[in-house]
Amino acid sequence: MKSLNTGINIFMNTVGGKWKCLILFFLSQKPMRTKEFYILIPSITQKVLTDQLKQLERDGLVRREVYKVVPPKVEYSLTELGQSFVPVLNTMCEWGTTYAVEQNLERQDQICRHHK
Repeated sequence: MKSLNTGINIFMNTVGGKWKCLILFFLSQKPMRTKEFYILIPSITQKVLTDQLKQLERDGLVRREVYKVVPPKVEYSLTELGQSFVPVLNTMCEWGTTYAVEQNLERQDQICRHHK
């Protein structure tokens, strides 16, 4: 099968994956440290979180900042390019909520928020 370099393929290669959109969603709220992700996404493994953060950093959506303190502090935040993805996250969240209501799916409390 020939790989097509279309917009949807580029999109899926960049933000596809089980946790990337959720990671970006939480980072759209505020910069975060690694342990905060484990609280918000308790079923994510260390390897998967590390891999997905590295991929998002490599793709220019996430910034990793290391503070030279003891103990070391690492904080993740959205880059300007990552911030440009926030409207997409809003649309996905709204669509998911509408879909859940129409399909009568059980869901947790609403976590969609109005982003900048």
